[in-house]
Amino acid sequence: MKKFLFLATFASLIVSCSSIPKKSEVLSVMEKANNYWQANNRAETRPFWDNAAYHTGNLAAYSITANEDWLAYTKRWAEHNRYRGANSDDRSKWIYTYGERDENVLFGDWQICFQVYADLYNMEPDSQKIGRAREVMEYQMSTPEEDYWWWADGLYMVMPVMTRLYKITSNPLYLEKLYTYFNYAKSIMYDEETGLFFRDAKYVYPKHKSLNGLKDFWARGDGWVLAAFARVLQDLPESDKHRKEFIALYQKQAASVKDSQQPEGYWTRSMLDPEHAPGPETSGTAFFTFGLAWGINNGFLSRKEYLPTVLAAWNYLSTYALQEDGCLGYVQPIGEKAIPGQTLNERSTANFGVGAFLLAASEVYKLAK
Repeated sequence: MKKFLFLATFASLIVSCSSIPKKSEVLSVMEKANNYWQANNRAETRPFWDNAAYHTGNLAAYSITANEDWLAYTKRWAEHNRYRGANSDDRSKWIYTYGERDENVLFGDWQICFQVYADLYNMEPDSQKIGRAREVMEYQMSTPEEDYWWWADGLYMVMPVMTRLYKITSNPLYLEKLYTYFNYAKSIMYDEETGLFFRDAKYVYPKHKSLNGLKDFWARGDGWVLAAFARVLQDLPESDKHRKEFIALYQKQAASVKDSQQPEGYWTRSMLDPEHAPGPETSGTAFFTFGLAWGINNGFLSRKEYLPTVLAAWNYLSTYALQEDGCLGYVQPIGEKAIPGQTLNERSTANFGVGAFLLAASEVYKLAK
């Protein structure tokens, strides 16, 4: 607890230029977190969203470190799953409602793995790596439905899949359908006033309110979206007719994210009502750190305006959330909302939280001295 009080007491120092970490320091922190995770968790797990989200971060970390052991870990995972998501081959039974069965092929939580497979393909091209991804996504795009993405998390799960496959195939339908599906998601979840996204239609204000009657934006949900914008914009062609709209949405969301940060560097689970579920939460904070640092690094956000926010968040992540043994703590468990009374501690960890942390570290490294 003393460490946390130290953070609060010296919060103003976080914004100073002297607090910009050295690249060696970021690497050390990244290695501590990722080596701990891989040493304590086997690679051979299913290709569902939580595992796949970790591997998106692991490959981002690999792009910085060139650590072949880390790459091998993701390859083992992909090969264990035969570069597939949900396993049904009977298209007449494919569905996109929530679920963990073989038939949930069109549900985004089973499609995020395709991001990882596409990245592995780009390192060593082999059509087998993206064969199932293309089969699933191109079948989905042939259907008339537009409501595939009805929850905020889904934007991170699938939007970058479509931009990656567009870059590989040059098929313009990937970008057309990406915008169609995104526009539906935006119509049911987006808040024009703040530029933030409700987790899904159940949480839209004023039908749903936080403990103190405020709009209830779940940090990890908005973290998924901000990170999705970053990963999409890095692949979206300059000529895309919707690119300027995506940039504007990303920048507006980023401003609200910045303004809702707590003095200690983290974000609370309900972004605008810290009393709803008080205390630090790591996964949302890490996704925000990644999304904002990426914006600085790529010229979409003002370095002067956003760097203090990123440094404060990184200070929380690297000195408070990350434990001495490499365990990343204060990660809210799998869920869909900020839960009053839910307790997190230094051993509250999860695969997707570590993935978000590695994404953040990969971009902070580029900012570092």
